[in-house]
Order: sequence, then structure tokens, then C-alpha cells
Amino acid sequence: MPVAGNAIKFGTDGWRGIIGDEFTFDNLSRVAPLAAKVLSQTYGDTTSSNTVIVGYDRRFMAEVFAQRAAQAVTEAGFDVLLSKNYAPTPAFSLAAKQHDALGALVITASHNPGSYLGLKVKGAFGGSVPPEVTQKIETLLSEASHTQTKSGKLSYFNPWENYCEALRAKIDIEQIRACITQGKLTVFADVMHGAASGGLSQLLEVSVQEINSDRDPLFGGGAPEPLPRYLSRLFRLMRSHRRTTKAALAVGLVFDGDADRIAAVDGQGNFLSSQVLIPILIEHLAVKRGLRGEIVKTVSGSDLIPKVAALHQLSVHETPVGYKYIADRMLEAQVLLGGEESGGIGYGTHIPERDALLSALYVLEAIATSNMDLSDLYRDLQQQTEFTSAYDRIDLPLASMEVRSRLLNQLQSQPLTEIAGQTVIDCLSIDGYKFRLADSSWLMIRFSGTEPVLRLYCEAPTMQQVQQTLAWAHQWAS
Repeated sequence: MPVAGNAIKFGTDGWRGIIGDEFTFDNLSRVAPLAAKVLSQTYGDTTSSNTVIVGYDRRFMAEVFAQRAAQAVTEAGFDVLLSKNYAPTPAFSLAAKQHDALGALVITASHNPGSYLGLKVKGAFGGSVPPEVTQKIETLLSEASHTQTKSGKLSYFNPWENYCEALRAKIDIEQIRACITQGKLTVFADVMHGAASGGLSQLLEVSVQEINSDRDPLFGGGAPEPLPRYLSRLFRLMRSHRRTTKAALAVGLVFDGDADRIAAVDGQGNFLSSQVLIPILIEHLAVKRGLRGEIVKTVSGSDLIPKVAALHQLSVHETPVGYKYIADRMLEAQVLLGGEESGGIGYGTHIPERDALLSALYVLEAIATSNMDLSDLYRDLQQQTEFTSAYDRIDLPLASMEVRSRLLNQLQSQPLTEIAGQTVIDCLSIDGYKFRLADSSWLMIRFSGTEPVLRLYCEAPTMQQVQQTLAWAHQWAS
């Protein structure tokens, strides 16, 4: 009875759905063993294992759904290593590689609101599977199921132990600890009720000021996404700290629901997206750590990224939006860092997977090493590259998928030659349409593949120009 396939569609990073509507026990029980089967077909030749890792975050009933997924996968003849507790998604990706498993199935809906749950599929190499793998899973959903007579074995493990050990080995943990314990740096962590809860304290073995660390399936009425509109409590806390402790360095680190995306707040209370953090991290890894490798950025990444890479003679490779494309490149080339504008950053020294806690450790190391605030580090890069810009993105709901198709056809049949009074000088179409304009700004128009949503991205010399261009694009879409 292949009815579940209608509700299961994989996007750029897994399958997500409303709990009790698309995301149900029946649908998960249907897709999980098929995902395991495709993982075996894809990576079975690289490992002698028959094991699949199953993990979960802190969402509503995530551990119960994980248990059901594990049961379905063992009934399909696979051995399962099921997590004893919640953990960041990258911890399960690392576990897949460390345990020589076929891959990992992670019950999470990442940064989506609390009504959602989902499934991320990770490969044996320790990263997101490429699109052809999830396409195979979707294909199998439309076929009749087959009965498996011999069940696999179910075992349990603690994902935090090896994960923390692996991350500590990549940084100067003592330098960061000393900076904190000596009062030179105060660290705030907004874990947004998600899987990063307790993570920094475990890693550093010192206390940090963590907020939103309780389990709240409704995420305070918002979403566990590292965006300014969800960070009012962190902003208030850091403003209060700044008034009372003006001399010391401070940083706020923000983690999404499954701890694979990061943002930050500097000591002055300014929000810093990965568009700011990625250039800082490139500089730190290249100069302070002496590391080399290619920089991989998605097409929506800031122009400052290639400019900082050029300072250190590092090549740049550009991909469509979606970390799985960065992971693919990491498997092909020697990569120093790969990052996307939505907060996902990964490293060639690690697995080909975005990892917010490792990024947080590198950020802390950059501050401790330089004894500088994050915004000062950013301004220094702007001066070195002689490049200053502002950036913003808006997601615009459309009335229907038909409206989406109409706008897409319009872009294809009537290419834009002028945007917000600026001449279009180039258009890149590897993922949506990225228009470079005469004033050195750019506008990217990109459609969601699974819902009627138009994503608008813009970088320009000033925030006023950014807002004018986005307003123009909003009006064009309307």
C-alpha cells in the first residue's frame, strides 16, 4: 500500500512535515527502512557494516519517533545503533563515520516551528546524502513493500562522548578556558530550546551563561532559527552585561534546533549572521592556524567571502543553495571551509557536515587569540579588502504554486535588464537567478522547491540600498 509516498517529499535537507498530518508514525515507519535500504545500496561497498545510526533532537516526541524508526529499520533486517539521548545532528553524522555505519537517520525538523518534525538522511562518509540518494528513496515509496523475515539487532549508544572528544582535539581548549576563567571573556549561549543545550559546557568544561536551555516543544511561540526576531532575550541579556562590565569581551552564540546552524551577537549587541562569521573564520583558520584549502560558498554567500579568500591565495568554489552541495565538494577536493548564508558552516578538518558547536569553538578561539571583539575582527577584514556591504533576505509567501510557476516563466521568457533603477550586468542561474547590478550590488531570486515561497536575497554597499532593492523585488513579485 504505497499511500505514504504522497506525503513524503525530500527538500534540500531532508523530509519535514506537520506532526500528525504528514509526519506520522505510519509514514516514518514506511520511509525509514527504505532510507536504510538505499544507504546500503549506496554505501554498502565501502563498509562491511549492516548498521544504521538513529538519532533525534528535542522536538515533541522526537525520542518516541526515533524508537519507531529504529524498530522499522531493524524489522527490515538492519542493525540499529539508537541514541540514548538527544544530540546535535552533526554528532550523529560523525557517529556514522566513526562506527563505520551505512549512515544515519536523524529525527529533526532543524529550524522549523514546533509543529514540524522530520527526517535527515546522512551518508556513511559523515554528511548529507546527495539529491540522487533521496530521489531513490522517493522512488521506492511508490513501489510495493517487501516483507523481511530476519530482523536486525538494536543497540544503544551515547553520541556526546566521541563527539566532544573529536571537537576538543581541533582547538586550543586551554586558551579558551583560561580566557573565560580569568574574566577576559564572557560567553552567552542561546540554544533556542534545542539540541545544543549543555553542549558548550560539556566541551569547555567551564560554565557558560546558557539561555532557553529547557525543553520547549513550542520554542517560545517562535522557531529555533538563529535570526534576530527570535533573540530578544539574548539581546536584553547582553545589553545588561555591557552596561555593568564594559571592559571585558563578550560574545553571544546562537544555535538552531538541531545545532548545525550558528549565528552570533557581538559585545556591542549587534547580530552577526554567517555572512559575517565565515570571513572571520577563514581569516582565523588561514592565519592563526595556518590551514590551507579551498573555500566553498553557496551562490547566496557574501562577496566578502571570496575577497578574504583572495587575501590568503585560497581558491573559491560556488555551489547551489543547500549544504549537501558543499558536502559533495568536500568529498572531491581539499576544502578548508564550506559555508552557507543560512548559518551552516563545515570544515575540511572535520566531517563534510555543518557543525554549529565546532564553529562556536573556532569563534571563541578567534576571540581568545586576537583579544578582539567579533565586530572589530570584521571591520579589520573590511579594511583589508576595501569592501563594505550590507545584506538581508526575505521569504515572500506566494498565493499558490501556480503563481510560483507564472513568476518562474516570466523570469525565463522576459529576463530582467534593470532592477531598482540599476542596470543588470550579469545573471547567474545555477540556483534561482542571481542578478549583478551596476552599483556592485546583487539581487537573488530563488523559489522554494516544495512550497509556494519566493526567497529574495540582496547584498549592496549600504542597508538603504539593500532595502530599496528588496522592496523593488517584492513589488515585482506582487
